Amino acid sequence: WVGKSGGRVDASSCGLQARKQANRADRVEWEHIVPAWTFGHQRQCWQEGGREHCVKDDPVFQAMEADLFNLYPSVGEVNGDRSNFNYGMASGVAPQYGQCKTKVDFDQRAAEPRDEVKGLVARTTFYMFDRYNLNMSRQQQQLLMAWDKQFPVTSWELERNKRIAAIMGHSNPFVTGQRAWITGYKPLGDGVVNTLPPRITTSSSDVPQAAGSASTGTIVGNKNSHIYHMPVGCPSYDNVSAKNQVAFGSESEAAAAGYRKAGNCK
Repeated sequence: WVGKSGGRVDASSCGLQARKQANRADRVEWEHIVPAWTFGHQRQCWQEGGREHCVKDDPVFQAMEADLFNLYPSVGEVNGDRSNFNYGMASGVAPQYGQCKTKVDFDQRAAEPRDEVKGLVARTTFYMFDRYNLNMSRQQQQLLMAWDKQFPVTSWELERNKRIAAIMGHSNPFVTGQRAWITGYKPLGDGVVNTLPPRITTSSSDVPQAAGSASTGTIVGNKNSHIYHMPVGCPSYDNVSAKNQVAFGSESEAAAAGYRKAGNCK
């Protein structure tokens, strides 16, 4: 792409051709590899008020939406065409975007990414469903397991994992090889954060601490100010209104969600 912000695609460098929307085809958009609808509609907040309600009131959705492993730059038109379709094989679809090999089957509501990223797509999807305790159809599992096997981890995927882990505070274990998805895999849900109780206490018996670390335990974020407070060393920890509280398991998780540490923390 070209431009100071990296916001415009240099189509001539890769043979990209617009299908219908030339203006959007010129634009770089940051795409959720696992669409927001896919991970959002399994949350109660989505049933009650859609994405807007989830963004406002559900800390788990907020964490999923901001998870850097699930964000990737995409050609705007391709992103729009893909919509919230599941991944699939669009073998009967003719090339739609010039030399860009991504294909979208509108009739079957399926998207097939180019071969170069199929493995990354599979391992990112495994990560999201595992970390946030989501349900995946057997058909989708089988397709992504095939892609994972056919397109192994690349040097770029390892580098990307390393860079994101430095911000998020954890790696994608399906990239590092610490976990492997099999049919019937039971997600661990280790990224699910619970809603905080109305009243928070800071006694040593109530706040779990790791030896030598003040950054563990329940971290309280204020969803209005996007400032977070530590259970130890932050005098305003108890002052966040219950209706504005968002829980985080670590400082890196809070930072990844766009929160910054309160200035009066020691």
